[in-house]
Amino acid sequence: MTMRYDLLAHRILERAAVQFPRKQIITRVGEGVHRYTYADLFVRTARLGNALRELGIGAGDRVGTFAWNNYRHLEAYFAPPTIGAVVHTINIRLAPDDMAYIINHAGDKVLLIDPDLVPLIAAIADRLTTVRHFVILGEPEAAAATLPGAISYEAMLAGAAPEYRPAPVDEYTTMGLCYTSATTGLPKAVAYSHRAVYLHSMASAAVDVLALSERDRVMAIVPMFHANCWGLPYTSTLVGADQIFPGTRPDPRVICELVANEGVTFSAGVPTIWIGVLDYLQRSGVEYDLSSLRQIISGGSALPLAVLQAYRDRLGVEMIHAYGMTEAAPLISVNRRRSWLDDRSEAERLNLRAKQGVIAPGIEMQLVDENGAIIDWDGEQRGELWFRGPWVADEYVNDERSGETFSDGWYHSGDIAAIDADGYIQIVDRVKDMVKSGGEWISSVDLESAIMAHPDVLEAAVIAIPHPQWQERPLACVVPRSATSTPLTRDLILDFIQPNFARWWLPDDVVFIDEIPKTSVGKFDKKALRERFESHR
Repeated sequence: MTMRYDLLAHRILERAAVQFPRKQIITRVGEGVHRYTYADLFVRTARLGNALRELGIGAGDRVGTFAWNNYRHLEAYFAPPTIGAVVHTINIRLAPDDMAYIINHAGDKVLLIDPDLVPLIAAIADRLTTVRHFVILGEPEAAAATLPGAISYEAMLAGAAPEYRPAPVDEYTTMGLCYTSATTGLPKAVAYSHRAVYLHSMASAAVDVLALSERDRVMAIVPMFHANCWGLPYTSTLVGADQIFPGTRPDPRVICELVANEGVTFSAGVPTIWIGVLDYLQRSGVEYDLSSLRQIISGGSALPLAVLQAYRDRLGVEMIHAYGMTEAAPLISVNRRRSWLDDRSEAERLNLRAKQGVIAPGIEMQLVDENGAIIDWDGEQRGELWFRGPWVADEYVNDERSGETFSDGWYHSGDIAAIDADGYIQIVDRVKDMVKSGGEWISSVDLESAIMAHPDVLEAAVIAIPHPQWQERPLACVVPRSATSTPLTRDLILDFIQPNFARWWLPDDVVFIDEIPKTSVGKFDKKALRERFESHR
């Protein structure tokens, strides 16, 4: 028998304070930066924990965060769990009704709010039934004339005791809470235990997963309110990597400047971020030294082959597919080429990189058909992905919809995929985004990737629209690049992709729009497109 040693989230911070006290945490603030160390983070986190205790926060209480990616938000990642409470990261881009619902449903007692986001909370403050204190994440003057009785974060910390006093908790105690957007209905809550976050951090850092080390300088573009920022704040702290936070409303220029100025080696975000950065570099003509950037993790939706090629060929940057979801804290798989595939041709390697990779250590998966039968991994047959593992949820919190998604110890992802003989996942589509034409399935993801390979296309989304004969047919919604040499037309797009698909797969029509709407976490919002074009014929 080994000794009992609970895997607790705050032990990640303890390790950083002892092993990596001089490593830096850097946040963009306006046109400048704020810098401090893990030693500073440890002391300020202790003060925040004690301040929260003074506000009446104890075991199991919820502390909500409503903030951008910055060092104060990182302090909030660690302080509530340290005192036995729960940190609840709130999506700042939700509709007001959904914001009010999740704050009340979570039972948040304290809200930590970035100053520029206060108006969003002020607009729903009278509907928040559980919140006792609003704390403004800024200098003392930021709390003035905002919300009634608002508290200054910095003043609160200055008056708090600096002693580090972790609460005695079991590793299965809930330490984090995050809500996932539902296809229909209200958002659903996913709880993370201390043990889940600790194991997720250890697995994520592994060489064949995210391959993070103390030598890295990590910049997460994925928001800290989205699925634990893909676990990067915890994983980076565990290994002692420097962390660079882009601050308020980062745009492609800010991202490029931070990479160049701070020597970022590792970054992560959804495909729309990287498409925007590439477009900015091409349009602006500004030269940035991005040579420090050894890898970019892209997740949230499929990354077009054309974008993978552009980053490799034009910028010399390796882009790596990852796959996960809020219900899995979120990491499921990462695309690392296995040794026996090294002799593949360049074209085969590129196609391999377009897949979502192999599952992380600790995760199990099945591919299941619509009747619940397990499908072989042959790279051809398609089915729904099911997962289980030590950081995968087994239910939604206080939500009767759990039975629709979790059963027999497995999480039903809703993603349709094929898995090849080497274990590489190829996401075909979300169940809700597949086009069913004449009883046959068409993958919107495959069509989108092919369309975005056109040099004059910036973005493309394919949706199903009703058809009187075939039930559904695909419609391509395309955003042209600015200042294209030849105006894009429907026939140009269809002729470009026609060699890759059977004729019945080709979209019935192509519409050109100024922008594809995005969800609150930066993915293409196909629901909005379907509503917009539901009468299109």
